Amino acid sequence: MKLYRRYVGREVMGAVLLVLLGFLALFAFFDMLGEIRNVGQGGYQLHHAFAFVLLRIPGRVYELMPIAVLIGTLYALSTLARHSEITVLRVSGLSSGGLLTVLFQVAGVLAVLTFLIGEYVAPPSERAAFQLRSKERTGMVGQDLRSGLWVKDERSFINVRIVLPDTRLRGIRIFEFDEDAKLRSMTEAAEGEYVVPDSWRLTNVVQTVLEGGRAEVRSVPDMQWRSALNPDILAVLLVSPDRMSLRHLSAYTKHLADNHQTTNRYDIAFWKKVIYPLAGLVMVALALPFGGAHSRVEGVGLKIFVGVMIGTLFHMLNGLFSNLGAINHWSPLLSAATPSILFLLAATAMIWWVEKR
Repeated sequence: MKLYRRYVGREVMGAVLLVLLGFLALFAFFDMLGEIRNVGQGGYQLHHAFAFVLLRIPGRVYELMPIAVLIGTLYALSTLARHSEITVLRVSGLSSGGLLTVLFQVAGVLAVLTFLIGEYVAPPSERAAFQLRSKERTGMVGQDLRSGLWVKDERSFINVRIVLPDTRLRGIRIFEFDEDAKLRSMTEAAEGEYVVPDSWRLTNVVQTVLEGGRAEVRSVPDMQWRSALNPDILAVLLVSPDRMSLRHLSAYTKHLADNHQTTNRYDIAFWKKVIYPLAGLVMVALALPFGGAHSRVEGVGLKIFVGVMIGTLFHMLNGLFSNLGAINHWSPLLSAATPSILFLLAATAMIWWVEKR
C-alpha cells in the first residue's frame, strides 16, 4: 500500500473512532440519567444501572457506526484540506476516485466490524441488559431455553413455548409450589392473552391439582389467570427484530411463515441487518465532496454540523421506510435499501458536481 493510503486511512480511522467514542460517552450519559429514576425499585441499585448501561454499549456501537463514519470522515478530510494536504495529494496525481478507494477500504473494515457486533455481540448483550433490569426491579427471572421461555413469579414457575410478536402466549405450563416447595398444581393451556391488568385469559386449559397424595385433573375451555407477568416484562425478556441476529431472524420468520402469520416486519429487519453495515460505504462517499474542499478553520465546524444533520436524517429515514414498508407491505429488500440508495445517489451527484467545477 502506498504511503498516502496508509496516512489518509490512519487519519480517517482515528477520527471515526474518536467520534464514535464521543457519541458513546454522550449516549451512555443520557442512558444513565434515564436509569437513575429506576434505582430503588425492588432490588435495582446504582451498580445495576451502571451494568445495564454498559451492556447496551454494543448495541449503541451498531446504531451509531454509520453516523460516526460520516462525521469522522468529514472531520479528517476537512483537517487535511485545511492543511493543504489534499491539494498536495491532488497535485501529485491523486484523483477523486483514488481518494474514494482509500475511504472505501477504511469503511469496509468498519462495515465488517459493524456486522460482527450486530450479529454476535449486540443481541445477547441487549438481552442480558433488559433481563438484568427486569430481574432486579420485579424479582422475576426469565431465561430462554430450548424448552421455551421460563419465568419465576413468586412461588410459581411459568414455561411458555412461544411468545408471539403481539405478546400472546402459546404452549403455557404453570407449576405452582407451596411454602414447603412442594408441587401443588400444574396448569397447561394452549394459548394465553393479556386482557386486564395482572390478568390473562387462558384457553383450552388442563389443570392437575395435587392434594392429599392424589391428583385431580380438570379441563375447562378457558380460565382467568392472575400473575405479575405482563407484556412489558415479556418484551424486555425478548430482543426486538432490529436487535436480533440474522440467524434468529431467519429461524423466526420461517416459524411465522409455517404458521401462516405475517412476516413482513421481520423480513424488513432481516434485510436491514444485511444492508446497514454497508451504510458506512455510502457515508464516506457522501463525506468526500463536503470534506475534500479547502476550507478555513471556521468551516470545519459547519461541516461537522452538516454531518450531524445528514446522519440524523439517515437514521430517521431508516426508521420511516421500515415502518412504511411494514404498513404498506412493500418489498422488504426495497424498504431496507431505499435510504442507502437515496444517499448513494445524492453522493454520486455531488461528487460529479464537484468534479465538474
